[in-house]
Amino acid sequence: MPSALDTPQGAAELAESLLPPLGNRWLHTQAVAARAGEAAAAVSEADRDLLVAAAWLHDIGYAPELRDTGFHPLDGARHLESLGAPARLVRLVAHHSGAVYEAEQRGLSAELAAYEREESPVLDALIFADMTTGPAGQSFDFETRIDEILVRYEPGSEVHNAISKARPYLRGAVERTLDRMAHQPM
Repeated sequence: MPSALDTPQGAAELAESLLPPLGNRWLHTQAVAARAGEAAAAVSEADRDLLVAAAWLHDIGYAPELRDTGFHPLDGARHLESLGAPARLVRLVAHHSGAVYEAEQRGLSAELAAYEREESPVLDALIFADMTTGPAGQSFDFETRIDEILVRYEPGSEVHNAISKARPYLRGAVERTLDRMAHQPM
């Protein structure tokens, strides 16, 4: 088991131990981690490894052996917490990509609230990486990615409802990250 889960290498090793059997989910995760590396200029130098580590781990809650609630951000965060991962990493995984909106749909708001959500360039950049990467690792713009999710999940489903409600919040995170990336010194 990796001892430094908040490093890109340690996080990648854990993700690789859980996600490859999930096919496209593994392709998506690898591409999100790469995209987070591209977006690293949007966060402080001290937070860059944490951002990439969170990207590697954002979807580990989909691994069948970690499934408890069926809500992957919460299941992933709980697993990381059980491994002694740093609290900030656990919170980023718990709250990636507007998880609070889906938790509300699933009746899991209280459980998710156990993990404080930070409003930061790191969470924004994690959302950016996830919300500009398709389900099999494709590079998408934000609107294409959201539309893809809404087509993939049936209207009225928890995910469809949550993404519909979260769209402005997610767009804001993506726009803030693009702005931060554009204003970094070369």
